[in-house]
Amino acid sequence: MAGVSHSSFADGVEHTVARVRGDLIELSHSIHAEPELAFHEHRSRAKTQALVAERGFEVVPVAGLDTAFRASFGSGDLVVGVCAEYDALPELGHACGHNIIAASAVGAALALAEVADALNLTVVLLGTPAEEAGGGKVLMMEAGAFDDVAAAVMMHPGPVDIAAARSLALSEVNVSYTGKEAHAAVAPFLGVNAADAVTVAQVAVGLLRQHLFPGQMMHGIVTDGGQAPNVVPRHASMRYTMRANDTAALHALEEKMAGCFAAGALATGCQHRVESVSPIYQELTPDPWLSQTFRSEMLRLGRAPVPAELEAALPLGSTDMGNVTQLLPGIHPVVGVEANGASVHQPGFAEAAAGPAGDAAVIDGAIMLARTVVALAETPAERDRVAGLAERRAS
Repeated sequence: MAGVSHSSFADGVEHTVARVRGDLIELSHSIHAEPELAFHEHRSRAKTQALVAERGFEVVPVAGLDTAFRASFGSGDLVVGVCAEYDALPELGHACGHNIIAASAVGAALALAEVADALNLTVVLLGTPAEEAGGGKVLMMEAGAFDDVAAAVMMHPGPVDIAAARSLALSEVNVSYTGKEAHAAVAPFLGVNAADAVTVAQVAVGLLRQHLFPGQMMHGIVTDGGQAPNVVPRHASMRYTMRANDTAALHALEEKMAGCFAAGALATGCQHRVESVSPIYQELTPDPWLSQTFRSEMLRLGRAPVPAELEAALPLGSTDMGNVTQLLPGIHPVVGVEANGASVHQPGFAEAAAGPAGDAAVIDGAIMLARTVVALAETPAERDRVAGLAERRAS
């Protein structure tokens, strides 16, 4: 049974986080003040890796991505990854609190470095860009950045505390229609209206909603609807996101949505193309033992996590950390941030992410992550379990 660790190593990592508290808060606020979008997080990456580089972590680039990195410390046979996200949202900045994620990950990595030799650990801080759009972790996985990692941990801020957070599988596509321009008043009969194709497709999507399975959903925007009202649009486009409880249900939804997109082209005589925007995000499947250990740490710090029986009913959007948890044991708990009723992806949450509640999430998150990893390292059966899974993957 997982539980709170009372070892000197657990206390030691907590003391380390307390000692570097000022540096972590400064890091969080600095990333927050200069939000950067997916694959352009150059300043955020540099800030995130700076503190661990000073501590002696070996920092190397990953997957040919300018804003990804892998920073390693120690030479133990148990390799644990701590994931740091730092991309922001268009217009909303850090309304998802990735500044908190980055700072808490750095805090956990620094703390674990202090006990790495004693616990026979290798600590790996993974700078993972483009979570909001682009699937940075998936690209890093494909490049081998997680190959030797036995377990991966990270936290995410949110409106409530959730120890075993789950997420939906996701795919995102651009849909473009090509018709024929014409003067909208003089000779509209010579045109093929691409904007009409978008309208037909969206009507079809709206009618499909009645027949979705629980957990399936879709949402989209029109990214191009024409340039002038007196010209029949030759080109129009949409971007749609599709989600479902698991990857199989997602693929079933994709097939139905493909028919809706094709309907727009068929009804108007347009040509159409559907292109994936990023890798599929698989559903988040937290490791039960690590999640229970993190829950115990939440309770120890006086937090009030959502009851375990309600966790599955609270999916948290989608994340490429889901792909990581499909490959190896991992967790992605939510650490609560009081934001006056605002939730993630709202301006009020962006403000709170650099306020007192956000700062508390940085420190508590770092402590809980570090102590959870210490508990893993000190529990022989669980240590052997995750190490054995890593060995089987390698073979």
